[in-house]
Amino acid sequence: MNHRPSRRARRASASPLFTPHGTDRASKKAARRRLAEATAKARTETAAHTTGSTPADHETPAPLYPAGGRPGSSSARGNRLRLPAHRMTTAVAAGAYPFLAEGGLGAEGIYVGRDVHAEASFVFDPFALYGKIEGFTNPNILLAGVIGQGKSALAKSFALRSVAFGYRVYVPCDPKGEWTPVASALGGTSVALGPGLPGKLNPLDAAPRPASVSETDWAGEIRKRRLLLLGSLARTVLGRDLMPMEHTALDVALDTVVTHAARGNQVPLLGDIATALNNPSTLDEAAGMMSGHLGDAARDLAHALRRLVHGDLAGMFDAPSTVAFDPAAPMLTIDLSRLGGSGDDTALVLAMTCASAWMESALTDPNGGRRWIVYDEAWRLMRHPGLLQRMQAQWKLSRGLGIANLMVIHRLSDLLTAGDAGSQGRALAEGLLADCSTRIIYRQETDQLHAAASLLGLTGVEMDAIAHLNRGRGLWKVAGRSFIVQHQLHPHELALFDTDARMN
Repeated sequence: MNHRPSRRARRASASPLFTPHGTDRASKKAARRRLAEATAKARTETAAHTTGSTPADHETPAPLYPAGGRPGSSSARGNRLRLPAHRMTTAVAAGAYPFLAEGGLGAEGIYVGRDVHAEASFVFDPFALYGKIEGFTNPNILLAGVIGQGKSALAKSFALRSVAFGYRVYVPCDPKGEWTPVASALGGTSVALGPGLPGKLNPLDAAPRPASVSETDWAGEIRKRRLLLLGSLARTVLGRDLMPMEHTALDVALDTVVTHAARGNQVPLLGDIATALNNPSTLDEAAGMMSGHLGDAARDLAHALRRLVHGDLAGMFDAPSTVAFDPAAPMLTIDLSRLGGSGDDTALVLAMTCASAWMESALTDPNGGRRWIVYDEAWRLMRHPGLLQRMQAQWKLSRGLGIANLMVIHRLSDLLTAGDAGSQGRALAEGLLADCSTRIIYRQETDQLHAAASLLGLTGVEMDAIAHLNRGRGLWKVAGRSFIVQHQLHPHELALFDTDARMN
């Protein structure tokens, strides 16, 4: 009776005596007999090796090198191992060495904290990196993070530490008054503006003329800035763009007021502009060929500027400045915490427009050194194209003036509130983002991840990272390079920057 091996036995067999299915019975029987003989012979030899002595050909060979190691240049003794170079692409290297971390930005700059992946110190200085890193085209920074994650502490500590490197810090709008203690600790100046307060700023003040600019060119520059300011104020109050005749009315009113103020050796005031706009005969006299047409066009403008003279902002921006800009001060902040307490933030935006115009007029000196301009709570500005235009102009001039702008917002979607897709406001907001070579993203809520990814071009790994960042830890995107940085605070800084004091 023929015995055929079970399916399991046939499946487990790895013998080279495998027979194809087409073999006849005699060949299969001969193959099984040879397999049995080979198996018996192998068992006999194994038993003989176990009971007997080890043959000479199985003895352990003598060591190839002495106990001291391999001699020569390849011995690796004294850290002198020299191996031939091996070239590979970055894709292959990423797979072969998956645990390598980013090499960092160098050791030149302001200490921020710890690079989590590299376990090393992380320093940053936009002016030191400019021209040294590919794609780093400007010193501007965007900082975004939800409430309570430490983004304000990062902005304040970075500003404070930069003073030791020769920077000066200016905050044109401090809507919560949090920068006043920092300015006091540095020996700087803080100007508080609000109803009933003695502080006053004239946004039409003219900055000192740089030595490299002629008087004629500088007069044209001052006029352009004043017109830009007046247009921003009018658009904010009216909630719309200005008509061509309204632009002309502003031009004529400004020239009339400036000419009259120069005769009396005085500075023009917003109240004078509002009075000229509300006086059709004065406009017609100065309009020349357009006489008789500007009175109606200037009516809405006059009512818009009246708010800064007789409305809720009266007394703050319609009088000569009570404080002079000190370019040598380490920090200057404008405290607007007494404004914008209600749901309508128009008053705060108007005050921010006037305050930033006054401060920017003193920042035009290209020999003024390196300076930080901090726009805290910048999400309030996104719905006002006039103010975004002023910010964009300053963003564009940052390299020439030695200015680095820092914009602090809560969510990346705040940039989308500037207007619908294709609108002027949206274009301005996205332009500000494009002009920030450094983006610092603290933890974002889950529903904000897609907006952040679309605006910043985040990878899936980066999206997952910003959704689980701890307090004080942020994703730094510097010209396309990514870092996870844990911000380190000194105990004195922690006490100075504590924004949760009222909660405790």
